[in-house]
Amino acid sequence: MASKTKTAYFCQSCGSVYSQWHGQCKSCGAWNTLSEEIVDKPSGAKSTPRKKNHLINLIDVEIQKEPRIKTNSQELNRVLGGGIVLGSVILIGGEPGIGKSTLLLQLALKMNRTILYVSGEESASQIKMRADRLSEVQNPNCYLFTEVSVEKIVHEAKKLQPDLMIVDSIQTLHSEALESSPGTVSQIRECSNELIKLAKETSTPIILVGHITKDGQIAGPKVLEHMVDVVLNFDGDRNHLFRLLRASKNRFGSTAEIGIYEMIAQGLKEIRNPSQILITKKTEELSGNSVAVSLEGNRPMLLEIQALVSSAVYGTPQRSCTGFDSRRLNMLLAVLEKRAGFQLGAKDVFLNITGGIKTDDPALDLAVVASVLSSTEDISISEKFCFAGEIGLSGEIRPVPQIEQRISEAEKLGYDRIFISSLSKIPKNTYGITIVQVGKLEDFHQALF
Repeated sequence: MASKTKTAYFCQSCGSVYSQWHGQCKSCGAWNTLSEEIVDKPSGAKSTPRKKNHLINLIDVEIQKEPRIKTNSQELNRVLGGGIVLGSVILIGGEPGIGKSTLLLQLALKMNRTILYVSGEESASQIKMRADRLSEVQNPNCYLFTEVSVEKIVHEAKKLQPDLMIVDSIQTLHSEALESSPGTVSQIRECSNELIKLAKETSTPIILVGHITKDGQIAGPKVLEHMVDVVLNFDGDRNHLFRLLRASKNRFGSTAEIGIYEMIAQGLKEIRNPSQILITKKTEELSGNSVAVSLEGNRPMLLEIQALVSSAVYGTPQRSCTGFDSRRLNMLLAVLEKRAGFQLGAKDVFLNITGGIKTDDPALDLAVVASVLSSTEDISISEKFCFAGEIGLSGEIRPVPQIEQRISEAEKLGYDRIFISSLSKIPKNTYGITIVQVGKLEDFHQALF
């Protein structure tokens, strides 16, 4: 008779051990902190043989290039640093309905490789209906497995030996070694351990879908994000078309890159040149509109900034932002009033970045100030003007990094003039766009109007 797996309940606050679950830890008094964990596995369970390691000098270590799988999505390849590394575990999180399952199903359908798609949330017929809607040409080597038992999933994966495995989602899986329900801390940790061990033993890359909590964090223990190799965040406003894919952790590449998708009836469409999509063509020039040259990673991107300044109807003026940090807007308004003499204390100010894009690039400061000044004086800004500069508390316009890439992007899209800091160092006579360098807000106001 095979011996049974032994488990115990550990307090996540003080580490006390109990043989059964209690609502309150008797040692530290914390509530709902006991989590079931495996203490001893059956003697028949196979253990992975470990190779003997020895000391090695860092200088003598040879760098090995990680083999990667190129996906059909250039945006995903960019965010991952060139493709999916063999044996890596990727965790992708996002709000419900944002398009996580759609993105991964499109990936499975269009890759010419053996794919194992594990779903614990949808039936095979539901996935097939969505696959027919997303793509006319489907991968003949895409296999579905609707199962929540991690032991059965690992068994089938070892039999199939796929090139890529997708699990949707990690919160729905459960291990038979634990009695707790799926989605608990102990179940997520144990199931993740089994899948990571599978990935490292067989060199099979695995993509895990993770649910997020109401505050935007990936549900489950924080150790889950430490265990995986890559953590991707798929976000955006469901009321807008655009979705942003960012990497908050990447052991095989940069975390500064961004991928942009557009949600259409046929699924997610890649946006190769976001600047042309995000800037709307106007039939007439309106006050309060300006164009900022932002940078996400190494990717320049032009964003349209809209501002509306009006007299406050009530005693307390309103400050409202969409896609921009409201605290930074308050700082910029205070600088305009203190350093440039504009009376904005009794004004309502509304600010919007079009397209549902959210960014924290400080280079947007100059465009935000230009939109606010334009709306205040009701003077339109030429649609051929763009801006890239950070504003300090003393009213000085500070340089922003990688200014040459920003200027080149503005020139490529046909802009006539770009406003930047006078401290920015740029090559002379190399651009076909007029570069206006300003040092103070007063100089910027005169040069703009």
